[in-house]
Amino acid sequence: MLRHLIILFICLMFGLKMAGQNEADGLVKWLTIKEAQAKNKVVPKPLIIDFYTDWCGWCKHMMKTTYSNPILAEYINTNFYPIKFNAEGKDTFEYNGKVYKPISNQPKTPHEFAIKMLGQQLSYPSTLFVTNNFEFNLMSQGYLEEKKIEPILVFMVENVWRTTVYDEFGKNFAKTFYDTNFNKKPVKIYTIAEVEKLQKKKPRKVLVNVTSGFCNSCKVMSKTTFMDSAIAKIVNEKYYLVEFNAETNDTILFKNEKFTKGMVNNFPLNAFALKISNNRFSLPMICALDEQLNTIDVLNFYYSPELIKPALLFFGDNHYKTKKWQDYIAEYTSKAAKTPKK
Repeated sequence: MLRHLIILFICLMFGLKMAGQNEADGLVKWLTIKEAQAKNKVVPKPLIIDFYTDWCGWCKHMMKTTYSNPILAEYINTNFYPIKFNAEGKDTFEYNGKVYKPISNQPKTPHEFAIKMLGQQLSYPSTLFVTNNFEFNLMSQGYLEEKKIEPILVFMVENVWRTTVYDEFGKNFAKTFYDTNFNKKPVKIYTIAEVEKLQKKKPRKVLVNVTSGFCNSCKVMSKTTFMDSAIAKIVNEKYYLVEFNAETNDTILFKNEKFTKGMVNNFPLNAFALKISNNRFSLPMICALDEQLNTIDVLNFYYSPELIKPALLFFGDNHYKTKKWQDYIAEYTSKAAKTPKK
């Protein structure tokens, strides 16, 4: 369950520091819009903007429950700049280079900023998640309980939004942590040492699925993407799959070279992850190697089953040797559109 993963993340990197609870604010350390933007200029992080009103009962309930959960609150305080915004407030402020003002001094009148962000759907609570220097926004309206907000937090923090729409990730997140009875097909996993031996007898391409203990989207990929029946079939037929923990303390021997764990940009990382990714490290990350164990390409960030399938065929069937990816994916997409769905 994600709760356990978040606990591990907190204990390893920050520790639980929560003190007394303010019922009106929960345990989240809320900032003003001005404060959050100032901090974001120094150290960029995603924003959470909680749109509430003084009369909104579900807003108060969300503070008493979701935002009073010490595990979730610490995760939010560590990885986000959280903003609590009164949607009927009377402040004037600047957000992302534009000034927003109250449109009336009358009570229960929506603020210009709320109208801009929520549009015609002025319902509360509403939660806006913002990242990548204000370029990506994800809006969720209504009460967010623990199970609903957890995948959204991971989606934003771990850059899943770069490759996948939220609905797709949310579905696979639920399969991983809540609905573990979904149909899945076993996929054979090898060690690096086993792969090197096998390449001498039965050469195949290799997929190295790079993970870590605190990477939740890595867990989702391992438990859903690679165990999807269609994906597992391709992997088992065309590849040797290695799951590699980027934080391992083990010394890795690869192509007669030793790789050990060290600190890279204040992150404990085994140098093997940098080697096979050609220094394009991210989490999650899939490195495709040829039969001589040379890196063909690196798939950075989260990949759903639908997204990874054409890439696996592109490498596995050697299309990469004769076609550019752009040409191949255009042909693949066109063919898929003409194929009747079963």
